[in-house]
Amino acid sequence: MKPFIYARAGDTGEALSLGEMRGSAYLGGGTNLVDLMRETVAQHTTLVDVTGLSATIEEIADGGLLIGSAVRNTALAEHRLVRRRYPVLARAILAGASAQIRNMATVGGNLLQRTRCTYFYDTDGSSCNKRLTGSGCDAIEGFNRGHAILGASQTCVATHPSDMCVALAALDAIVHVQGSSGTRTVPFVDLHRLPGDHPEFDTVLETGELVTAIELPPLPLAENSTYRKVRDRASYAFALISVAAALEVDGGLIKDVRIALGGVAHKPWRAMKAEAVLRGGPATEQAFLDAATAELADAVPLRNNGFKIELAKRTLVAVLGDLSKAEA
Repeated sequence: MKPFIYARAGDTGEALSLGEMRGSAYLGGGTNLVDLMRETVAQHTTLVDVTGLSATIEEIADGGLLIGSAVRNTALAEHRLVRRRYPVLARAILAGASAQIRNMATVGGNLLQRTRCTYFYDTDGSSCNKRLTGSGCDAIEGFNRGHAILGASQTCVATHPSDMCVALAALDAIVHVQGSSGTRTVPFVDLHRLPGDHPEFDTVLETGELVTAIELPPLPLAENSTYRKVRDRASYAFALISVAAALEVDGGLIKDVRIALGGVAHKPWRAMKAEAVLRGGPATEQAFLDAATAELADAVPLRNNGFKIELAKRTLVAVLGDLSKAEA
């Protein structure tokens, strides 16, 4: 690891001032960023520790929750209102990483963690457009069992690694951001980018912008929600496929639904097509399968990951089936 300057921000203004310096990065739990620096994938000259800022979970006037970006993942998963109103979020967090990592990791850091593609980390022997623009993507013709089947491009087939972000995408979360020009909010589904021609950009954040909080809007159907993660080993591993879903059924018909998929794309994938198929229709296994088929219709498999298409369909059908029984 190359030497760097460590600075602990006393307030948001100081964090923004330090964050605008060339080569700076904000430091949360460091569970991903420090790894990237150790492997020389990232080479920041200054780390601005923001863990002393915005570490509260507050109930807001409309009944939603405002979660400070420095809240630790474990604290968020254990919060009584999260467990009761948004169980999908608590379950997604507990499905991610190990207990030790969850105790260190912060909400803001989780949002901004980078791909775990092997070729991205291999600075000595692999080409990666995310690491070096225009160098190529060895994953496309390499071992790509865990890579994207939706929204990929000829420049990048990496997947987003976060479990928590899949749940936030399903919950219509809102990201609060502060920069030198003021504050703004970003719908969570728009925060992360598809790779296109510029896979080096993971999000729509501008240089120096700081994520200050995540807002969870009131969403009554989220009380009937869950997260299922399919992976190679249960102790800890990144998702091959994951599903976050919330379902409201009334008189056998689907009144409302939210679905997001993980392990399939460069960003948490909100399943808008599946939701449109389901909304207002019967809560049956055939309807769930029709919705899953519609969502995966545009999936493009690579050499080693064609199994993901069927796996995503079956997982989605099973999750919706469980939620519909819980509603009965």
